[in-house]
Amino acid sequence: MIKPTDCAVLNLILRWCSLFPPTVEFEPSATKLEQEGSGYVVASLGVDSGFVPYTDFCAKTSYINAHPDVIQNFTNALQKGLQYCQGHDAAQIATVILPQFDDMDSKTLTTIVSRYQDQDTWKNDLIFTEEAFDLMQDILESAGELKERVPYEKLVTTEFAEVAAEN
Repeated sequence: MIKPTDCAVLNLILRWCSLFPPTVEFEPSATKLEQEGSGYVVASLGVDSGFVPYTDFCAKTSYINAHPDVIQNFTNALQKGLQYCQGHDAAQIATVILPQFDDMDSKTLTTIVSRYQDQDTWKNDLIFTEEAFDLMQDILESAGELKERVPYEKLVTTEFAEVAAEN
């Protein structure tokens, strides 16, 4: 049931949006807009939508079976990076990753990393949960990009992430 106060708030939001149309921006664009004074981050899709696994790694079953050591070493390296992010502040992380961003200064990158930390963007481990898998399929389905849902057990293996998380 919609209350009269909800209508007033909704009306205010719609009016504001007609004057200042919102956009969806990824980093570093969002931070650059703020630094220019051209915009403000008012919400985070990651925070508001739940954990969405934007980055997944795929390999054929035949490759996984033939090269489990490569898969495990790769997964261990990613887990080590997550652990580093969990144990260091934004400035330390920005200093380490800055060479990967040719067109970014240290202050901007520190701001972005700090935002990610404040939003709890990075997971503690790489285990791709069934809940996250279902959310990803929901998003793809609602966008008309998924013709048929796939069972979690058929597509996902967490064994390498589980081993990496234990180390």
